[in-house]
Amino acid sequence: MIMRSRIDDLTAVDKSEVLLEALPWLQEFEGEIVVVKYGGHAMSDETLKAAFAKDVTFLRQVGLKPVVVHGGGPQINAMLNRLGIDSEFKKGLRVTTPEVMEVVRMVLTGVVQREIVSLINKDRPYAVGLSGEDATFLTARVHQPVIDGTNVDIGLVGDVVHVEPSAVQDVIDAGRIPVISSVAPTEGNQLLNVNADTAAAAIAGALNARKLVVLTDVEGVYRNFQDKDSIIPHMSLDELNELLPTMSAGMIPKLEACLFAIESGVREAHIVDGRKAHSLLLEIFTDVGVGTRIDAPAKEAP
Repeated sequence: MIMRSRIDDLTAVDKSEVLLEALPWLQEFEGEIVVVKYGGHAMSDETLKAAFAKDVTFLRQVGLKPVVVHGGGPQINAMLNRLGIDSEFKKGLRVTTPEVMEVVRMVLTGVVQREIVSLINKDRPYAVGLSGEDATFLTARVHQPVIDGTNVDIGLVGDVVHVEPSAVQDVIDAGRIPVISSVAPTEGNQLLNVNADTAAAAIAGALNARKLVVLTDVEGVYRNFQDKDSIIPHMSLDELNELLPTMSAGMIPKLEACLFAIESGVREAHIVDGRKAHSLLLEIFTDVGVGTRIDAPAKEAP
């Protein structure tokens, strides 16, 4: 595929080649649900935010059914700092006191989500904001990580234990794009802060999505993180299980989310560099892609 910095640099023939390369993928994925976890640098750069909104609109316009699940760590940090509220992390997870949880909820559902919805709706009125509280479509339980062999209390942080997908499916069936904040109540109606990677994986599995795409701040999965040429374009589930213990702390939750999604029936999971404009489209609609794709095991013929 011919890639240039500006579409204006392409000749008419170049443009036709780009479109023709995308055609088989457009045909294969038509009507399929694609869950996109949106986070990292792509959420903090104005140009990348606009590009992401256009990518999601494009997916919907050409017949796919995108679902966006987002976090908002930097935005939460900024608001906590502004309010003078201390926050710490243990094992990569934010210790979430009731005071911090109020800020998490306010920022994710009242600020970040509204901005994403607004950006998508600039082109077409497709986006609808949801959270795990809406119709209680997500149910969570308190997560206690094990650190040095001991269960550690990190407050109101949760794991998704149940997804009731009908509320999201109704939005999809109406031709809209759900934009989902990763907060969820317990069965006792205590609201918890849920990691957006794991929430996206659980939602993808419950919706029987074709793909889970995780936008992050690296080019993909490296066989050796010190060697930038060791990126793995395609990975089997066996390779994922083998490499998972060797991955960096930041990559482990993302790969665990991909593993969970595939074990829940999702056919492909992708780790994609959100620092590159339109990386979402390039990964889905080109022959070589731009990140790492993890494939579910091929089903044996009956």
